[in-house]
Amino acid sequence: MNLKKAGFSTAAVAAATPLIFALLPAGVASAHGYISSPPSRQAQCAAGTVDCGQIKWEPQSVEGPKGLTSCSGGNSRFAELDDDRKGWAVTPVGRSVDFTWSLTAQHATATWEYYIGNDLLASFNDGGARPPATVTHNVDLSGYSGHQTVLAVWNVADTANAFYACVDVNVGAA
Repeated sequence: MNLKKAGFSTAAVAAATPLIFALLPAGVASAHGYISSPPSRQAQCAAGTVDCGQIKWEPQSVEGPKGLTSCSGGNSRFAELDDDRKGWAVTPVGRSVDFTWSLTAQHATATWEYYIGNDLLASFNDGGARPPATVTHNVDLSGYSGHQTVLAVWNVADTANAFYACVDVNVGAA
């Protein structure tokens, strides 16, 4: 279509373009990631340590709306991650642990959060920055002992979604 014949000037089209893109709905995050060390439940699935179904092929895809508290991120395709009876390997750790995320695609990040039950252990604010391919956080677990399941949440900055990972640890065993 010839814009000049249709009555549109190049300046008018250029001025309207940012507005058009601003009004488009935000899509699903293009980022993907999971905790590789200590091995999260999805890392164990990918390695074949535990038989888990579809998650074996896409451990980085446990994505769901922000604010959930499940290992599967509310994603029914990966519901086996919520099953505590699955035989997850438990990693012995000290009173603090370095959690390392492996990111297959980086996306602007709001926060990284770590929970045991309803207790927020740590939160790291990235202020919308794009992370590198690996991100490590040291989290203090000194208020806990024995077998614990840590829920880690990567909150994406510019969508309503987050990525979820659960890591089974034995606090004080290392």
